[in-house]
Amino acid sequence: MKISVVIPVYKSQETIQLLTQKLIDELSKITNDYEIIYVNDDSPDNSWDIIQKLCKENPKIIGISLSRNFGQHPAILCGIKHSRGDAIIVMDCDLQEDPKYIPDLVKKLQEGNDIVFTLKQKRAHAWWKNVMTKIFSFIYNYLIDDKRLLTSQQVGSFSIINRKVADAFLQFGDYQFHYLLVLRWLGFKQSFIEIEHYERKAGKSSYNFKRLFEHALVAIVFQSDKLLRFNIYIGFIISFFSIIGIIYLLISYFIHGYAKGWPSLFMLLLFTLGAVLFSLGIIGLYIGKMFEQVKSRPKFVIKELLNLEK
Repeated sequence: MKISVVIPVYKSQETIQLLTQKLIDELSKITNDYEIIYVNDDSPDNSWDIIQKLCKENPKIIGISLSRNFGQHPAILCGIKHSRGDAIIVMDCDLQEDPKYIPDLVKKLQEGNDIVFTLKQKRAHAWWKNVMTKIFSFIYNYLIDDKRLLTSQQVGSFSIINRKVADAFLQFGDYQFHYLLVLRWLGFKQSFIEIEHYERKAGKSSYNFKRLFEHALVAIVFQSDKLLRFNIYIGFIISFFSIIGIIYLLISYFIHGYAKGWPSLFMLLLFTLGAVLFSLGIIGLYIGKMFEQVKSRPKFVIKELLNLEK
């Protein structure tokens, strides 16, 4: 069985060489027929220079450099598309997930599973990132209708899939997507193994608050239309309270006569305007994603390939 390891690279110059050695050590225990695919997502540091050096030293290492920064998930897609293995492992480049678990992933896959995820016992991230992930998981799981697509903050991108799943993944047409969520949507026989999540050995995560927020929006908008249905609820609530208000004004008029109520009217207008703008914002999100989808632009563009023919 040929094994491919796909690794998106961004600001990882301090860890690539150590990760490569660890991967070679673990993969050699299983098979000599393997390839390590580094996808440079236009990293601003010296990551690509190191990948070029590794490719010259070892023909089993494949280097792919993208023309600009497309993001982690398009980089994973690029790596899977150019992989030639019967089993494809996806993992990050920061060494927070140790390659020592690769034999366990392969063994679990050979037991008849199509997809094997890793379940982190404890996430070794900053406290605010863990809190953000918990909030996202809660909101996402609430909004999603298909319970098969429920997510967990403990599941990371470190995973293994067989060629059948990889081919199905490549057929997925969404312009913006999450690797793990697509795997959950595809179905197939899935399983988990538990791993330990380590502190970052070097560097700093490129996922700041803004990127994490955008990441969460993409996942929610592309997987659920429940936000659109909230507009119906908002409209119903405003209409209900408007009718109550009209009835109250009519009763007050006949009992107390006409009374000026500019402050209450002003607040009512502000509330209504805010609700309308909120609804339009939600609709705008979906229209914006539809616009990106229908343009049919490539999900990634390759600038350079090493140890692999185009």
